[in-house]
Amino acid sequence: MNKKLARWALDIWYQDHFIGAWLMPLGFFFADFVKFRKFLYRIKVLKTHKLPVPVIVVGNITVGGTGKTPLVIWLAQLLQNEGFKPGIISRGYGGEAQASPQRVNADSTASQVGDEALLLAKRSGCSVAVSPIRVDAARLLIEQSDCNVIISDDGLQHYALGRDIEIAVIDGERRFGNSYCLPAGPLREPIERLQSVDFVVVNGEPSEPGELAMKFVGDTAVNLLTGEIKPLSEFAGVECHALAGIGNPERFFSMLRTAGIIVDVAQSYPDHYPLQRQDIEFATPKPVLMTEKDAVKCLGFAGKQHWFVPVVAVPEAEFGQRLLNLLREKT
Repeated sequence: MNKKLARWALDIWYQDHFIGAWLMPLGFFFADFVKFRKFLYRIKVLKTHKLPVPVIVVGNITVGGTGKTPLVIWLAQLLQNEGFKPGIISRGYGGEAQASPQRVNADSTASQVGDEALLLAKRSGCSVAVSPIRVDAARLLIEQSDCNVIISDDGLQHYALGRDIEIAVIDGERRFGNSYCLPAGPLREPIERLQSVDFVVVNGEPSEPGELAMKFVGDTAVNLLTGEIKPLSEFAGVECHALAGIGNPERFFSMLRTAGIIVDVAQSYPDHYPLQRQDIEFATPKPVLMTEKDAVKCLGFAGKQHWFVPVVAVPEAEFGQRLLNLLREKT
């Protein structure tokens, strides 16, 4: 999705409810199609593949990012600390892998495997594999590594992959927009789908009973060229450029402003946008701050003015214990 089309769609879904209402019949048609497809899986016309290890799916019901990938990293580290050996699978969106399924290593490139998969490989300490057919990626990890639990980054609607635990992540600021299904709104599935998942985690403040809170903490900046690490507080009061190609770029810009940084230019791009050198260069030589997911796409052409701000997901304590208890029931 190019920048103009992405911006037009977001305006309709989250602001211009008139056009969304005009497209509402198409949304109803899409919702019916989704339900029918799910029915075909339930009656086994379409096949769901059960794997020999537990599968945890971390997904969402809206188009665009909600904070799934940092939560997957947190979950992988939690499981490792508890003695599990998790492997992570991803579609590899934005990558053009020459083979599928494909293992992801820290020295893979975002153009090969996608920005999220590369970030997962660098940060999680787990085996990672990508494929549009997630079952194939999972089987590759089971065959080639000693993982005893699979975490799927996204894939809530990928019903060919059997799952034992479902976690839906919601953007606490934008939630469901106009609450219509595609193309009238941002929903991949109707909102009632949340009633069937095991956990609903809100990136921000919960507003419904049963939702669990998650916040992001980012207090350092890392230089893309040198690897130097600075407290983010050192940029307080400094005029900086900022860029973000994530599901909700304004959340990143807000985090910088809250840290006291003067954001001179806030440049947003669509999620997974393939950043090029010209996209991260500005007319004035001010520091440029970006997300870690964007940084993995810029390592080959970044300069000394480019910094990324790593964030860590911090869900409420209850979530981790409840998830571990449920997982142990499945093993």
